[in-house]
Amino acid sequence: MNTKSILFVCLGNICRSPMAEAVFQRIVAKNGLSSQFEIDSAGMIAYHKGELPDSRMRFFAEKRGYRLTHRSRPFTSSDFDNFDMIIGMDDQNIAALKDKALTIEEVNKIDRMVDFCRYKQATHIPDPYYGGGQGFENVIELLEDACAGLFLYLQVESHKYFETP
Repeated sequence: MNTKSILFVCLGNICRSPMAEAVFQRIVAKNGLSSQFEIDSAGMIAYHKGELPDSRMRFFAEKRGYRLTHRSRPFTSSDFDNFDMIIGMDDQNIAALKDKALTIEEVNKIDRMVDFCRYKQATHIPDPYYGGGQGFENVIELLEDACAGLFLYLQVESHKYFETP
């Protein structure tokens, strides 16, 4: 498998995208492939630049053994050059990413996170920011499913098969 660079994107980069980053990093590490991936996350807005993920997301992530240490950063146009895949959490993120794309090649790098779900049915990864604890739990469950599906997709794409998450 060639080195693959993946960027997860949500609105503020403090809930969904850093959680997706952590989930996918765990799957890659479990399969001994950390050196073959560059994994990062970003937000469509810079409001939370430099902040740790939302404390509630960190709390629910830690309950499942994830440690979120990513510092929020805004998406930049150079991310199109630096990443093979750019994965948005909802249609608003996808539309904003497509608005920033200058070429068809850049547009073709954009995917929806839920398109990789294997078991869960969802039209988007909902933003849990204004909700309660169940919203954060739901997001983590969706991301665990979608990230496992993404990993399987990449295995098939590269014609290599690893331990399934």
